[in-house]
Amino acid sequence: MTTIDLNCDLGEGFGAWEMGNDAAMIELATSVNVACGFHAGDPDIMRHTVELAKARGVSVGAHPGYRDLHGFGRRPMPGLKSSEIENLVAYQIGALQAIATAAGHRVTHVKAHGAISNVACEDDMTARAIANAIKAVDPNLIFVVLANSKLVTAGEAANLPVVHEVFADRAYEDDGQLVSRKKPGAVLHDPKAIADRVVRMVQDGAVVSVTGKVIKMRTDTVCIHGDTPGAVEIGRGVRQALKDAGIAVAPFKTPH
Repeated sequence: MTTIDLNCDLGEGFGAWEMGNDAAMIELATSVNVACGFHAGDPDIMRHTVELAKARGVSVGAHPGYRDLHGFGRRPMPGLKSSEIENLVAYQIGALQAIATAAGHRVTHVKAHGAISNVACEDDMTARAIANAIKAVDPNLIFVVLANSKLVTAGEAANLPVVHEVFADRAYEDDGQLVSRKKPGAVLHDPKAIADRVVRMVQDGAVVSVTGKVIKMRTDTVCIHGDTPGAVEIGRGVRQALKDAGIAVAPFKTPH
């Protein structure tokens, strides 16, 4: 039977400000990526999210981003040196590892957030810096990367276990990159269309771009954004559509 992981970015509130319905989304995901305080999140939210994941038997990963609370980590920060990127990623992984250990859980993977991920998909230096940071902290951590991007190459070069990700609710350009959030139609909202799309992605190992181009992509995990309006309904629709198609949902395993 075909098996797929569903991952979700959670813990993205800050202080009294809540982002998304983490408790509901964690019931639908099989792995979660937790904000580590730089683009969102704080120690208390991190701890609560990890505890939710532990209770649900869901895998926990670090979701490091640029130090940009005001912009939610979605604004590029040009000019950072490789060593600076490595340190900011390692710092955030370490923070979540400490919180997870205190909660009796553990960090299994790392997925870069927002602008730093978008930059790394096309920039070798940024991609290598992220991969090198993960390897330096723990070479057994799984690196969740955008399929067909430079993050794949960097992860493989660092000899990290690599899991290839596609997005349920994001549109793709013809070159396989995500459509910029600045463009209309970058984020998808129709639960039925998204559910049908995910089933095709998993069955075909491909995504369809905004112009209708079919792009082959290895598909190990599918992301559903927890901060997307209607995320819970989208997640439920995806889970049901996968079940109806005979596709099992389970956390990804360490690739061989």
